[in-house]
Amino acid sequence: MKRIGKRMAPFVLLVAAAQLRAADSVMPVTLSTGKSIVLDTQASVERVAVVNSDVLEAMAVTEREILLNAKAPGETSVVVWQRDGAGRLTYDVTVQPSAVRLEALRQRIHSEVGAGVEVEQDDKSVIVRGTVATPVAAERALALASSLGKPINLLNVTTPPAEPQILLKVRFADVDRTAAVQLGANIFSTGAGNTPGSISTQQFSPPTLNNSTQKGTTFNISDALNVFLFRPDLNLGATIQALQARNLVQILAEPNVLATTGKQASFLAGGEFPYPVVQNAGSGYATVTIMFREFGIRLNFTPTITPRGTIRLQVAPEVSSLDYANGLVYQGFNIPALDVRRVQTEVELEQGQSFAIAGLLDNRLTDNFNKVPGLGDIPVLGKLFQSRSTSRSKSELLVVVTPELVQPIPANAKVPEVEMPKPFLKDGPSAAPDVNPPARIQLPVQSQVPSETTFEEKERPLKIERTDMPARSNQ
Repeated sequence: MKRIGKRMAPFVLLVAAAQLRAADSVMPVTLSTGKSIVLDTQASVERVAVVNSDVLEAMAVTEREILLNAKAPGETSVVVWQRDGAGRLTYDVTVQPSAVRLEALRQRIHSEVGAGVEVEQDDKSVIVRGTVATPVAAERALALASSLGKPINLLNVTTPPAEPQILLKVRFADVDRTAAVQLGANIFSTGAGNTPGSISTQQFSPPTLNNSTQKGTTFNISDALNVFLFRPDLNLGATIQALQARNLVQILAEPNVLATTGKQASFLAGGEFPYPVVQNAGSGYATVTIMFREFGIRLNFTPTITPRGTIRLQVAPEVSSLDYANGLVYQGFNIPALDVRRVQTEVELEQGQSFAIAGLLDNRLTDNFNKVPGLGDIPVLGKLFQSRSTSRSKSELLVVVTPELVQPIPANAKVPEVEMPKPFLKDGPSAAPDVNPPARIQLPVQSQVPSETTFEEKERPLKIERTDMPARSNQ
């Protein structure tokens, strides 16, 4: 190595410092999203590095040209290494949001929502601030802002008016009429002419004859019929069933349920009855668990106020009752069935209008006729060898719904009450106690919080002042 003279040493140091400053200098570059720029270098490029590839993309077009493509808002650095000892170049690149796209977004939000909304873009986020009239307008503004990035919601929604209260009135009207006529005869003999026997159409249970050598022939009546005839001298008897029945069942239910728009409401006036459910426990043995099922007057509905001002209802009314006639007996327990009238539909009404959402007219006739062949065809006397059972039923069902928009009862107005047929006992209070203090009573408020008691004050002895008291006589 050649020695450098003392006179040349300061010049060499200055050249080295200049190269170091040139290598470490940072050149700022500003771009907008969607824009590109070409960087020219003095020497051939050997290598290019980008710190954040999500923000910027760098491509070498030629040996001395580098193309920078702005992808997303943000900041990054680009380092370029040159050949032949030319050093490296460092660029501090700032990618700003596109002013054109941001302005177009502002104009669209102003046209859709209103002029009270401002939009700013910060890196990958879009800040949305301002005041809108409804929550729907706020959701629309955020949806539009999401086209430029993740929206940050800083919107204020004007306090909306109270949601309307919807009262649904449902009227169930059900009438069930049943008429039945039964006529039949069973003739039996306990031994007239030493010929015990009986004649029956088997529609109604006949008496049972028992032959015994000691007591003769006896009979047992298994069905309590309404007419029974027996001649001991003739050993001849007859059981006659002549019944006529009329049943009338009327059901009138008017449940009223209140709900806000878009919220589901439910109403049940009835109860729950237990019924066994057989389940397999997995070990090969069946287990019986008790479940409960509801019955009574049920109403489920969801009201929604449409932009047209009408009320759309998803309504499911139901009336059910226990039916022991069609139930079953399980291990000695009588499990009733359910007689259900259910409707599920969706209708749209205006306030105060009514719809008959369900209707039923059911007429049924059942006629059973039995006779003994030959004997039942004899004129007049053949009626004794015939049995007839006639049943007629007629059901009428009507379900009407009526929605209404209602307001709360004012504070000083009288609330509805149930009219009691008889007064309660006179003793005792007639109303519930008032646990809230009157509005005119105000509790005292301390302006200053007392400080904590010191140790000396806690240890201070209690002083008792004694007053003169009259002497007590011992007499």
